[in-house]
Parts: sequence; C-alpha cells; structure tokens
Amino acid sequence: MKKIMVVDDDVEATKLLGGILRHQGYEVIAVNDSTVAAQIAGEERPNMFLLDLMMPVIDGFKLCRLLREDRKFMVTPIIIVTALTDEDSKAVAFGAGANDYLSKPYHPRQLLTIIKELLEPGT
Repeated sequence: MKKIMVVDDDVEATKLLGGILRHQGYEVIAVNDSTVAAQIAGEERPNMFLLDLMMPVIDGFKLCRLLREDRKFMVTPIIIVTALTDEDSKAVAFGAGANDYLSKPYHPRQLLTIIKELLEPGT
C-alpha cells in the first residue's frame, strides 16, 4: 500500500483529504504542523507528500526544499495543494522541487489523477 503524507495546518482539510485518499486505498499520514512533518518524514518514509504552502513556522516552500535536500526524498513526488493561485507562488514551488501544483478548491478526481500519474507512471 502506498503511503502519502498530507501536511496542512487546517485540520479539516487534512481530514477531508485523508478520507478521500483512504477510500482510494492509500495509507495516509495526516500532519497539521510542518515542523512535525519535517521531523517524522524520515521515520514514516512516505511514497508521496501533499503540502499546503501557507503554514506557520515552516511554510510549504521551505518544507519542500528541506525534503528535497534529504537523500531519502530527492525523487519522492511532492504535490502542492494550496489556496495560492498566483504564478509567482507556482514558480517558487516548482523551484523548490515540487512535481505538481493544485489550487484549492480542486476536484478530488483531478488530484487523484495527478497522484496516480506520479505514483504509478505508465498505468
């Protein structure tokens, strides 16, 4: 079973997203504190990260960079899921190492398609 870490300071957002992902057969690690996410990522070894950008202490841009600097996560897919829709935020996110960028609100089917493409290329 593929493991996805969802990092968002909005508890309701992680619950909703976690439910959608579990329904599709993924194991979900929901984390509402980016500092905690940075600390436990190495132990949990998720197959993918879904990151919000606007979080206190360590924002999603910095968390993405931190993950990419870790040898274990250099190629692990990272999808940014955020309310930010501006082109500058997208550019910074991709520059930090994100594989894809999805603006809220989004259709769950769209997110699931991106996840499947990144976790199971060619299927």
